[in-house]
Amino acid sequence: MIYGKLLGAIAALGAIAGAGAWAYSDAAAPERARVDLSRYTLTFDEPFDTLDVSPRGPGTRWIAHTPWNGDFGDAGFIDPQKEKPFRINKGILEIEMRRNGQRWESGLLSSGDAHSKGFLQSGGYFEIRAKLPGGPGVWPAFWLGSNSTGGKPNPEIDVLEYYGQFPDLYRATTHVWQQGKSVSGTSYRIDVPKFSLEQAFHTYGVSIDSRNVIFYLDRKEVAREPTKPEYLQPVFLMLDLGAGGGWPIEGMRNPSIMYVDYVRAYALKSEGGRVSPGVK
Repeated sequence: MIYGKLLGAIAALGAIAGAGAWAYSDAAAPERARVDLSRYTLTFDEPFDTLDVSPRGPGTRWIAHTPWNGDFGDAGFIDPQKEKPFRINKGILEIEMRRNGQRWESGLLSSGDAHSKGFLQSGGYFEIRAKLPGGPGVWPAFWLGSNSTGGKPNPEIDVLEYYGQFPDLYRATTHVWQQGKSVSGTSYRIDVPKFSLEQAFHTYGVSIDSRNVIFYLDRKEVAREPTKPEYLQPVFLMLDLGAGGGWPIEGMRNPSIMYVDYVRAYALKSEGGRVSPGVK
């Protein structure tokens, strides 16, 4: 997500036959571990009864651009305006992507700003509940990131990336970035019943502790890997409705809407996740 076309190319190359495939089905559910929220303390709760957002802060819960102020994909992320690209409808956030002349416009929310102010947390459990748009070209995502400083390696964890061309799977990916390059990480293909992520709300989560990074769908484990030190850096939350991601956008539905019920973060009680003292 950070470097747009580069990441889109990576995703495009691996979106169908990448390593780490996991078939999701009700029959397999009893065999897979569930996240145990009793081990955690709630640290961030966004129910989207209202939306506190500004283009770049400071002082709001969300900003409407990446902290490094870089778009990616084939839709521009615009400043919030009346009813666009964000709407609140009965406790549900709607992120709308719409064509404006020759340009597609959409929305992104980040809990941290360019100065790493806002909500950031080291380790814990992070979750979104959402219903995804479908059709060719759409690229909704929920992900964790950090600002790179002084060439220091920084993490990115993509909890959810959904490519509308492939309604029977989504991707979860880890990255370590250094000087604009992804120097390590793994992408996991999670197979799901066709169109199921577009037809109903589901939860997408990731737990990060000193041992493992574990991805969850509907709070059931779908992939894991050992934790790299970089993954324990403080991260902010991001969600967006992108376009393309390395795939054609011809025929993309106008408008396309991503529905979000909530975004939450939890700190692991036994490890004491570090939370930024920024805005709530």
